[in-house]
Amino acid sequence: MPKFHYRGRTGAGQIREGTVEAVSVSAAADEVFDRGITPIEVRPAAAGGGSLDAFIRQLSERAVTLDELVTFTRQFRALLRAGVPVVRALRGLGQNTANARLGRTLEEVAQGLESGQTLFDAMSRHPKTFPRLLLAMIRVGEESGQLEESLERMAASLDQERTTRERIKAALRYPTFVMIAIIAALVVINLFVIPPFADLFDGMGTDLPAMTALLIGFSEGFVEYWQWLFGGALVVGLGVRASIGTDEGRLRWDYLKLRLPGVGSIMRRALLARFARTFSMAVRSGVPLLQAMDSVAEATDNAHIARGIRDLRTGIERGEGLYQVAERSGLFTPLVLQMLAVGEETGQVADMMDQVAEFYEREVEEDLKKLSSYIEPFVIGFIGVLVLILALGIFMPMWQMGAAAM
Repeated sequence: MPKFHYRGRTGAGQIREGTVEAVSVSAAADEVFDRGITPIEVRPAAAGGGSLDAFIRQLSERAVTLDELVTFTRQFRALLRAGVPVVRALRGLGQNTANARLGRTLEEVAQGLESGQTLFDAMSRHPKTFPRLLLAMIRVGEESGQLEESLERMAASLDQERTTRERIKAALRYPTFVMIAIIAALVVINLFVIPPFADLFDGMGTDLPAMTALLIGFSEGFVEYWQWLFGGALVVGLGVRASIGTDEGRLRWDYLKLRLPGVGSIMRRALLARFARTFSMAVRSGVPLLQAMDSVAEATDNAHIARGIRDLRTGIERGEGLYQVAERSGLFTPLVLQMLAVGEETGQVADMMDQVAEFYEREVEEDLKKLSSYIEPFVIGFIGVLVLILALGIFMPMWQMGAAAM
């Protein structure tokens, strides 16, 4: 019997990996479910490492962009709505796409469907192509029998994410250019400007002001150890990236992102809007509440928020109300809690969550338009402080020379 490698989460949100024997990927996923683990990835054990040719091919292929994902999702929904079989639709989209990786991936997904896998199982074997939010929405759509609606909502969500990224890039473009210019200026100043002044001040034979001594000391250290400084920065950057790749590192990183001044609040409201929209769709589709929690947690695409949502299961399994466990979690804003309470009392949780999503989506859109105006004062203030330090460090000894000469 074939062996399949699985990776999934327990009810407490812990990652588990292992191997099971089953006749198909779908059967392997059922076996993992029976063990109390929600599978994230199930794949044939023999395909774990992959060949060298496949590895080289993947490196040479262009990554799938967000625009291409939006196009694929909309076209896939249109074909399904027209009555085209899923396998035929996937193969047609794969043959017509200009992205080689996406075309190859869709062909492999179609082959997986023909071998008896579900669409979610087949697509989840390609996490580098399909984001977790898309996989979560596919899963909700399959479980509820409303795949077309899931794809429609997914296309709208991806389109909104594309707009959000473009606005964030536009808002950060000016501060990024300024910071690059500042770093370049600091390098030039420390290598070519301050050393001649240091020689001049040494010839004066007088005590230097503390600010000047600090600048000269920093310049001398930079000139002597600049290779180590850049090397250390590179090692730290790679170390942080590797840490974020682990489960615990990603959990800490996602938590810190929500605490960033200004930007963190926008991210939090955007995630709450995504949670509300996905939860509403799952409730409308009749997905069991505990099962919906897992799908919604994956859809948030934030490890800290996802763990908190999964923790809600414990209280719900004890028979507590959704509002009670949500209030105790500390994840949700008063608006979300109030809407949950009203939704539980009236039996209209889905409608209330849709209103929460619409409210926060409008807020996030308005804040993104103003993001550059929030950042610019900090950048200008930083430049001002830097210029003041340089001016005082260089000109204070000259002022002392002038005062002594008088």
